[in-house]
Amino acid sequence: MSIRPAPVEPWLSHDPLGEALYLVRMNGVFYSQTEATEPWGVVMPPFANCMSFHVVTRGGCWLEIEGQASVYVRAGELALVPHGRGHLLRSNPGATLMGRVDELPQQMVSEHYSLLRCGGGGARSTLICGVVSFDQPTVGRLLELLPPVIHIDTADDRDSPIGAALRLMSAELRSLRPGGEAVTTRLADILVIEAIRSWLASDPAARTGWLGAIQDPQLGRAIAAVHRSPGEEWTVESLAREAVMSRSAFAARFTELVGEPAMRYVTRCRMDVARSRLERGDATVGAVAAELGYLSEASFSRAFTRTLGSSPGAVRRAANEIRTPAVSQH
Repeated sequence: MSIRPAPVEPWLSHDPLGEALYLVRMNGVFYSQTEATEPWGVVMPPFANCMSFHVVTRGGCWLEIEGQASVYVRAGELALVPHGRGHLLRSNPGATLMGRVDELPQQMVSEHYSLLRCGGGGARSTLICGVVSFDQPTVGRLLELLPPVIHIDTADDRDSPIGAALRLMSAELRSLRPGGEAVTTRLADILVIEAIRSWLASDPAARTGWLGAIQDPQLGRAIAAVHRSPGEEWTVESLAREAVMSRSAFAARFTELVGEPAMRYVTRCRMDVARSRLERGDATVGAVAAELGYLSEASFSRAFTRTLGSSPGAVRRAANEIRTPAVSQH
């Protein structure tokens, strides 16, 4: 079994939720600057395991998701769609949809950035839209708990971190200087973290379930320890020591808040990490098994398949097929 390393930063062990936010790092899938004139409407298709964000820098638009109330996003505001769901953007609720945004004619400024101009020639709105993905399993668990839409209004607080990041991102994408994609991705990190913090501070739902547990002064210490060192030889007793609780009190409290027993949670965390490592394709099944504290590849494979419903080899092969496109035949 592996030895648990020291935290990356001294404050992490005292702020488990802060540690989860600290791990938020996004990979930019695609960014687009949209210049739309009324009337206009576009379809944002679903993107599995991704988050969409929309920053309005001029004018405004309606954001519509099936089953949710429509949201009007004005200049200086941000909307996140955390769960990869398809949605609509349009100048007014009755505007005709012109099609999927990824199929409309647009100018490709770089491999991951485009300029889209559309609409009927009326009042102008400009937006910066992004689709981003996350690698870290803990972050994915956090994002699963977010509401279908997070809408942030910075109009009355121009000095807020979100407002400052929005202005910097707008300037960066307009100028397209060298390194602009890297800077934009880091600014997107800030926007997402600040939006999540805003939701955590304002929504009572953020104080229940897994989020409530990770913010609990005692349970949060144990959960953070598992996230930092999933390959540790964890037991209910050792986790209770991390939480400075008795074994029985810890076990009951953990199940009550998180909704599953502590050791089942440990296994699920390990398998989430394993899936992420296998999908990256830079480690064998045996190496991942050893990293996560399994004495044999067979026992790891059984746990992986039982937890995730697919074998580790199948996950690794599927990821390799995505990374290696077929060669065209002439």
